[in-house]
Amino acid sequence: MKTFRKGLMVAVAAGALFAAAGAASAECTITLGAAVSLTGKYSTNGTHTKNGYDLAVKVINEKGGVKVGNQTCKFAVKYYDDESTPARGAELAERLIKQDGIKFMLGPYSSGLTKAIAPVTEKYKVPMVEANGASRSLFTKGYKYLFAVLSTSEQYLQSAVALTAENADKLGKKPNQITVALAMENDPFSQDIRAGVIEDAKKYGMKVVIDDKLPKELNDMTTTLTKVKALKPDMLVVSGHAKGAATAVRQIAEMKVDVPVVAMTHCDSAKIIKKFGKAAEYTLCASQWAPTLKYSDKIFGSAMDFAKLFKKTYNYDPPYQAAESAAALLVYKDAFERAGSLDPQKVRDALAKTDLMTFYGPVKFDETGKNIAKPMVLYQVLNGKYVVVAPSKWAEAKAVIPRPKWSERK
Repeated sequence: MKTFRKGLMVAVAAGALFAAAGAASAECTITLGAAVSLTGKYSTNGTHTKNGYDLAVKVINEKGGVKVGNQTCKFAVKYYDDESTPARGAELAERLIKQDGIKFMLGPYSSGLTKAIAPVTEKYKVPMVEANGASRSLFTKGYKYLFAVLSTSEQYLQSAVALTAENADKLGKKPNQITVALAMENDPFSQDIRAGVIEDAKKYGMKVVIDDKLPKELNDMTTTLTKVKALKPDMLVVSGHAKGAATAVRQIAEMKVDVPVVAMTHCDSAKIIKKFGKAAEYTLCASQWAPTLKYSDKIFGSAMDFAKLFKKTYNYDPPYQAAESAAALLVYKDAFERAGSLDPQKVRDALAKTDLMTFYGPVKFDETGKNIAKPMVLYQVLNGKYVVVAPSKWAEAKAVIPRPKWSERK
């Protein structure tokens, strides 16, 4: 049998930090399985994912646990480190189900890892509520046991395209005169975002003048940015997970690339404000969630309440990856309680009928397992803070478009 090297991980009540959370009700513990990236390229967001799961387990258990029929149960999570490798994730999902007896799964971080694990959970008819696999292609396979609380990838930067169109006059143009540059990592998530942006740009008659697929481990964008300086597009869209966001912000500043609109994913998980300061100003950032949104539930309270508790617990502001991961536990709690059973099929059927409001937003699944109830939001970095600028219903301020040229900045 293959030795499970780094995979030996935590088999406690949602990690060592909260080891005591599930101990009070040994007679009824619902142990969820999770293969999460704690090492490798996704380790930053994998840690955010685990922290979200752990905090939700702790709070749910402290607030009465999960009422399943006549029983009161506690949540626990058994973790393995998937090392940011899809094949490893699939292997560990098989181990959790076949060797560890796990009957309910939480998702990994990233679309690629979720794509690797979903066929395994589907094969064994094990429900999986996932919070970090946004690729729309996940929901075209006919899976019946996969449920995603987050908005799918093609929606991530729709609001950025719409916002640019709305502000075309500030660029001295009409929407159909806007030119767009794309710099996308060649992975399922980013390529789905690319497809969504292209689709939205076509609606406005915008022209894509640069369409670069960038390698994984996105450490250098100089070739693309040199093209941007030469062709002068109105909008630059970047997607390459946390490393891609950090690389883009750093090199745009270093090369003094002037683009009226710059929009990207993973700003908060890349910590662009903390790492790059003024260089991050005016960047538009896609987000699944914001603490200022007026969502709330009975477990965490408001979105801001969750944010404050998370920061108190982990000493950093929660990125949306942590918030959506915590929401996955709320969805499971609701499904178990409505099912009144620990039978996986009954819980799966209850999940399919989810219609729930959480601090993270509304959750309602369509027949493919997508959450069709929650919109994306768009931040802009303004005065060193993330400020919601779109959609207008949630906006805290108007977006600054165009970005000031580097020569005009203090």
